[in-house]
Amino acid sequence: MKILLWILSLSVAVTASEIALPDNFKADFTQKITNVKKSSINYSGKVRFSDKRFLKWEYLKPTKKEVCTDGLELKVVDHDLEQVSSYYINKGFNFAKILKKAKKHSKNIYVAHYQNRSYTIQVNSKKQLQSIAYFDDLDNKVQIVFKSIQYGKGKLSKKSMQCYSPKNYDKIEG
Repeated sequence: MKILLWILSLSVAVTASEIALPDNFKADFTQKITNVKKSSINYSGKVRFSDKRFLKWEYLKPTKKEVCTDGLELKVVDHDLEQVSSYYINKGFNFAKILKKAKKHSKNIYVAHYQNRSYTIQVNSKKQLQSIAYFDDLDNKVQIVFKSIQYGKGKLSKKSMQCYSPKNYDKIEG
């Protein structure tokens, strides 16, 4: 859960580094988390980003889960467990600052050092985000790959950025 909180509390500024980030984007993603024993788990789904701080991850495989944040609060709706968890974020993943610190390593690879952690960021020929890789607090290797990215201007609707859950789901506040 710590990994999820850390990844998903990101807030993105549009004017960072050479890496092109729009006002909003939608993409499919795959996320692979590999532990120190080389055991891994793969997730896939859809992600939406809007207005520098709103982020919504829809995990479709291997479990169905939605994760939404406005930069201040994180809401996780686990449809398999029929559970909703809400957390206030005290130390977020500030992607804008990471991008500002990103230094070109090779043609399409950037490396950033932020809060005692290194991030490897891969972009395409248009300097658009393709993947992010790092090691989390538990020394798990995390790699997120974005596919079918649709960059846009303006904000996505607030409704499209919110997680919804049935009223009968268990609620946990942290």
